[in-house]
Amino acid sequence: MIDFPNAKINLGLRVIRKRTDGYHDIQTLFFPVGLSDVLEIVPNHTQRANIEVTGLVPEGDPQSNLCMKAWEILHEEKGIPGVDIYLHKRIPSGAGLGGGSSDAAFALKMLDRLFDLSLTEEQLKEYAVRIGSDCPFFLYNCPMAAQGRGEVLSRVEVDLNGYYLVLVIPPLHVSTREAYAQIAPAEPSEPVQKTVLRIIELWREHLVNDFEEPVFRRYPLLADIKSRLYQAGAVYASMSGSGSALYGLFTDKPEVHEVSEGNHIFIEKIGSMFH
Repeated sequence: MIDFPNAKINLGLRVIRKRTDGYHDIQTLFFPVGLSDVLEIVPNHTQRANIEVTGLVPEGDPQSNLCMKAWEILHEEKGIPGVDIYLHKRIPSGAGLGGGSSDAAFALKMLDRLFDLSLTEEQLKEYAVRIGSDCPFFLYNCPMAAQGRGEVLSRVEVDLNGYYLVLVIPPLHVSTREAYAQIAPAEPSEPVQKTVLRIIELWREHLVNDFEEPVFRRYPLLADIKSRLYQAGAVYASMSGSGSALYGLFTDKPEVHEVSEGNHIFIEKIGSMFH
């Protein structure tokens, strides 16, 4: 079985408070984008799982990949047999695009279908929460406001169809843990889920990512990329998550040569992906 776990961007991201469990309460809107990994899962008729990762291979032991965690949960609780997992990474880690969480959420859904588990939406979400805070979003893959750690989700009618998305991925890995350490949590004057309902031309002044200030301070290149996206005509530009990826939304197909040097560029007409 093969599927294509996709990335997400954050429309706004406010860090509200630090929790007693060490996590933070946030407000954001997750928006799915077309950049995707390739995931294949094949039963191997044993009681063990193996994984092979190619492409933009993250640092660390492949056995700790979140797809393996998805299998381990269902192996322990539902008794599924072993599988061979082949993951080709096109979504870089440390970019704020949710690639690892997407891989795991897609793995849960694929394993559910592969072994006829007939898991309910609530069961899948429960397992996804155990894997990662933004993992549940990828079970739904539509624009959703997120609160709590990112797992409390509600649908929001944000229509960006027809806009051009330019995703700029510089060769930088930003540590989420380090980024959070630089944040002073605060309640925003307006909830993100309300701000995104404003016309998009007002987002530049009102839709904020709290991570930009500390991350831009450490990596001035990222601030420069955001500035260049606006110079190229973006109606809105922002960093996604805790970085390092940035994106711009354009009404017309843009020329972005000035931000492409040394960076990976992904361009999508929302509603109709192209490269």
